[in-house]
Amino acid sequence: MGDIRRRGAIALGITGLVAPLTLALGSVPAQAAASCTTQAGPYQKQVEKFLGRPVDGKQSAADCKAIKAFQTKHGITPNIGYAGSVTWGVMDLMNKQKAVGNKPNAAGKCPTNKGRIACVNLTLQISWIQDGSRLVYGPVPVRTGRNGYETRTGLKKIYWRDIDHVSNIYNVPMPYSQFFDGGQAFHSVNLSMWNPPGSHGCVNMTPATAKKYWSLLKNGDDVFVYGRKPGT
Repeated sequence: MGDIRRRGAIALGITGLVAPLTLALGSVPAQAAASCTTQAGPYQKQVEKFLGRPVDGKQSAADCKAIKAFQTKHGITPNIGYAGSVTWGVMDLMNKQKAVGNKPNAAGKCPTNKGRIACVNLTLQISWIQDGSRLVYGPVPVRTGRNGYETRTGLKKIYWRDIDHVSNIYNVPMPYSQFFDGGQAFHSVNLSMWNPPGSHGCVNMTPATAKKYWSLLKNGDDVFVYGRKPGT
C-alpha cells in the first residue's frame, strides 16, 4: 500500500483503497441502458419499505427515482432503480447496523482484558473503540476488504501511523493511516461506507471517523478483527 520501506520489508499482498468497481446485479432488466427501469425487482417490497415508499411490490416512477438516488449515493451500479440483491443487501446491512445501538460488543467477542482496543466486526461492517468493557467511541460503519482481498482476522497491534500516507500501488491518498497487519490499515476515504464491493483489505472510514481514531489510538494499541464480511 504505502511506501513502508522506511519501516523495513513487509509481506506481499498489501491492500488499500481502490476505485469502486462496477458490480453486476445478476439478471437485470432489458432497460439496463435506460436511466430508470420500469421493472420491479425481486426485493421490491423490502426496498420500498426501507425507503418509506408505498409497499405494493410494483415499480412506479417515484419508486425508481428513490431507488436510483439511493444507488447513486452509495455507488451501487448499475444505478437504474432496480430493486436487486445488491441494493437490498446494503439496506439490510444498514438495518442490522442500526439495531446494534450502543452495545456493539454485546456478544463479548472483542476482548475486554486488553485495555484500549479497536474492534472490527466484519459481519456487520462496524468498528468501535473500547477500554475494557467501556465503550469509548462508536460503533461506526466501516468498509472492509472485498472477496479475495479480505481484511485478515485476529488480534493485532498498531505498528505504524502516517497521517498523510499515499499508496504507492494505487497512487491514492490514505489520510490518517494506522497500520495494524502488513499493509492493512484504518484510513479515511471519500466514499460511502456501503459502496460495494469493498476495499483491497484496509478498513475504510469516513474522514470524521478516521480523525477520531487517530486521536484515540497510538502505536502499540490492540486491534481485534473478527467475523466475515457478507459476500466473501
